[in-house]
Amino acid sequence: MNVSQPEDILLRLQDLEVTIDVRGGRVTPLRGCSMEVRRGETIGLVGESGSGKTMTALSIMGLLPHGGRVTGGSIVFNGRDLTSLPPDETRRIRGMDIGMIFQDPLTSLNPTMKIGNQVGEALRIHKVTSKKKAWERSIDLLRKVGMPRPEKIVNDYPHQLSGGMRQRVMIAMALACSPSLLIADEPTTALDVTTQRQILDLIDGLKKESNTAIILVTHDLGVVAGRADRVAVMYAGQIVEVASSTDIFINPQHQYTRSLIAALPEQATNTREELYTIPGMPPDLREKIVGCAFASRCPLATEICTQSSPRIVTLSKADGPNSGNEPANHLHTCFHPAGPPLKHRHDLRPERALSSHPVVCSVQDLHKSYPAMSSGAIRRQIGWVQAVSGVSFDVYEGETLGIVGESGCGKSTLGRVITALEPATSGSVCINGKDISQASRKERTLLHRNVQMMFQDSYAAMDPRMRIDEILSEPLSIQKIGDRRSRADAADNLVDKIGLSDNALSKYPHQFSGGQLQRIGLARSLMLEPHLIVCDEPVSALDVSIQAQVLNLMRRLQQEQNLTYIFISHDLSVVRYMSDRIAVMYLGKIVEIGEANKVVNHPRHPYTRALIEAIPVADPAHRVEEIVRLQGEPASAIDPPPGCRFKNRCPFATDKCAEEPTLIGDTHQVACHFPLPHDALEAS
Repeated sequence: MNVSQPEDILLRLQDLEVTIDVRGGRVTPLRGCSMEVRRGETIGLVGESGSGKTMTALSIMGLLPHGGRVTGGSIVFNGRDLTSLPPDETRRIRGMDIGMIFQDPLTSLNPTMKIGNQVGEALRIHKVTSKKKAWERSIDLLRKVGMPRPEKIVNDYPHQLSGGMRQRVMIAMALACSPSLLIADEPTTALDVTTQRQILDLIDGLKKESNTAIILVTHDLGVVAGRADRVAVMYAGQIVEVASSTDIFINPQHQYTRSLIAALPEQATNTREELYTIPGMPPDLREKIVGCAFASRCPLATEICTQSSPRIVTLSKADGPNSGNEPANHLHTCFHPAGPPLKHRHDLRPERALSSHPVVCSVQDLHKSYPAMSSGAIRRQIGWVQAVSGVSFDVYEGETLGIVGESGCGKSTLGRVITALEPATSGSVCINGKDISQASRKERTLLHRNVQMMFQDSYAAMDPRMRIDEILSEPLSIQKIGDRRSRADAADNLVDKIGLSDNALSKYPHQFSGGQLQRIGLARSLMLEPHLIVCDEPVSALDVSIQAQVLNLMRRLQQEQNLTYIFISHDLSVVRYMSDRIAVMYLGKIVEIGEANKVVNHPRHPYTRALIEAIPVADPAHRVEEIVRLQGEPASAIDPPPGCRFKNRCPFATDKCAEEPTLIGDTHQVACHFPLPHDALEAS
């Protein structure tokens, strides 16, 4: 079915409704969703998990889950309504004209197929080309997306590649048939900031080169601020606000948009306030929604918000920063646009002189290596992976020490050694003055009471067959603390502290959201009343609103119980908000360590500066003078270069860097022969 529309409109969703039949009822993840995408533009699609972002992308692709179907509205692409086309034609358009980069490339790639065959598959199916030509084209595509050594990579399997390399393969596959629309569904969620920047730069470059329209699906507002021409904000299956990237961040109209921006860590970095959190929960999409879906969570909601569905409002030219000769294009669905500033709660954490506090954890010259094995039928050791190499630092009582760096730098390995989940190769880790490597088995069991770990994937860290009360009580049972009644009471008290209802104790892990699972993971780590908690990427996969709730909870409990945190993350914005001091790791070594504000505002090591330059900031006007842009991949941890391990990516490297630098300085230390000056990092 052909539908007329303006020539510059490539895609138009009109009142799109999608339903999915599930056990016990029907879910409506999209209800009256409307959006336009112009040729050659990038539109960011943002919102919390469950808002309908991914379902919108899957609807366009015709890849709805089992039981899902379009029950209303239209999806018009290039003048044709995709909802009325036969399956064969839909598959042809999906293969030729619309490409998609999926959120998790490892699960989206076939583990039994070589990379070259997977990239060339679409060419062989839709372009009807020979296997040889498809293989050659695969190499060209991988080279185009910045893949190192594409002639070798085409013969590899997905598990042999890093996360960033797998994402490049997904982009190459999506671009194989030169589509006019590219949908990128959370393409950088699990990637560190430098790899994220490379991937987003790559997508931007392809857009400029081929005039490809892009729908960038993400919960990271900083990503869309610097990359999208326009931003569409989704909530409960509807688009609630659409505007240029500048307007969304400078002049947000819908209360939900304002709440998302207020919850960002950078909004409270330089204050003593807690992050703003959105009250309540999103509506149940199995039930009919009357009025504004955000009304129950909105600070300005009135009677009209609960009784009437808001209509789309277009800002007049005089109402916003777009005033001028250009017509306004800022749409929203809110009865009470804009409004007074959203109120943050005051932080309970006081200013602290931590160096006078007792040392809870002392790490001295720590090394951790793993045997590197060859691939193939007959495996043999070919060397050692030096994951942690000569790391030393102290962590004081009541402090949060942040540890940042790219994937593979050794952050998580360091955390696992500190918590005695893995033994050190050499060096020492002392907890309250006791070296855990020298402790007996009985002493080590007692040490586990004082050191706990909060894992990145709380669901994977829990037994899915155990109820929450059993999961929380398990540490007490292992340590033989108390009886069944006292353990149950302790679980009750902790569930209340983390903000979950009492009936949570009788449920199983799969019945909770990601944010709730992270709260439960934190509660489990608190059961033994430890002195130190190692937090390994605890909020990396959470929406900004849920992230704010978890971070506020962690800071509040730290103050109440005098907790000490080692906070591991690749998100420097989160680490800066949470930490008193920050340590920067590169290829197994600490290259800079100091007070959080000094490390971020006055970075001394070129690598630290490169990380800061790569941070996506939720401000379209934000600019940082680019001094260090990382090129290429880190050196191999199996055979690290002698001297400075950063020298092959550093623009300031000289022959002097063949000598290994040591940490120098007092409270702000840097391991660099040519440290950057103390000038503040200013946004221009």
